[in-house]
Amino acid sequence: MRATLTLLGIAALAGAAMQAADPGPLATEILEFPELTDAARQGRKVPIKAHLPRGAGPFPLVVMSHGAGGDWDTHHGQAQHLASHGYAVLCLEHVGSNRARLTAVGRLMRNLDAMIRDADEVLARPRDVSFALDRAEEWNRGHASMRGRLDLGRAGVMGHSFGAFTAMVSCGMRPALDWLTPRVEPGKGLGPDLSDRRVRCGVALSPQGEGEPFFLRQSFASLRVPLLGITGSEDRQQNGLGAENRRAAFASWPQGQHRLVWINGARHLDFTDPRGPGRRIGPTRGKEEVQAPTRAATLLFLDAHLRGDTTAARRLDAATLGAAAGGAAGTIEVLAR
Repeated sequence: MRATLTLLGIAALAGAAMQAADPGPLATEILEFPELTDAARQGRKVPIKAHLPRGAGPFPLVVMSHGAGGDWDTHHGQAQHLASHGYAVLCLEHVGSNRARLTAVGRLMRNLDAMIRDADEVLARPRDVSFALDRAEEWNRGHASMRGRLDLGRAGVMGHSFGAFTAMVSCGMRPALDWLTPRVEPGKGLGPDLSDRRVRCGVALSPQGEGEPFFLRQSFASLRVPLLGITGSEDRQQNGLGAENRRAAFASWPQGQHRLVWINGARHLDFTDPRGPGRRIGPTRGKEEVQAPTRAATLLFLDAHLRGDTTAARRLDAATLGAAAGGAAGTIEVLAR
């Protein structure tokens, strides 16, 4: 009898895990807004690709921010996954740190290094999130295809790498001024509060740790909403900092309903998922072994904090995520603060 119960328990756990990692029951649609500009910021372009569940809604909203050198399709697969589970996802393109900027004249690494220290871009990215939320409010009031379908009372933000920084700042953390070019007065210490009060939770894939070029230790203290970080043992940070630097910073987050998922063997680009129409990059076996628990953890966390699903909150544990990975991703840990 005990063996039977154990097998049933394992089967139930695996089923619940795959339900969170697999596509949801809803068909989706995509709307593109490539020419959006923010008049309040000298006409800065903020292209947005919206992934929507089909149906009347209203659906909880997630703003997605790509990393340095990415574009609005860098997280296409993850956006489609969330949309199929009933989330409206707005994928931003940050024009000062996108693929075009990375591949401009000059060496890629030099361009990458410049964009993550560019004062204008570092401080503009969280404002792109607020711009997207402003547009969502307008669309919800009067857009022919989105009227009444977006729930601005249940909004979150998600991003990878430079996008993780963007999400973390939108959730209340304050950027460091120390490494920005050109200098932003007073040149040292914490930058402005660029958080958006409409954001109720966040997901940071490859969350930034302490040190150059983004955060000081005191940056983390102002985090004001639940935040999920997901990283792994091979997820090295810029400037030679190891993956442990991302993990160590979690101890500086204030006490709250925060989680950090640590996936042994996960590499930096394993947390992107650019699958979609016209994309040549498909999932490799190793990448899918990271993507499955990442999708599961993200959905469970958002369900917990944007839908008030207490069951989802309890299921966000190492056993559930390990089952989603099929045991192939190695050790998965879930830390709480």
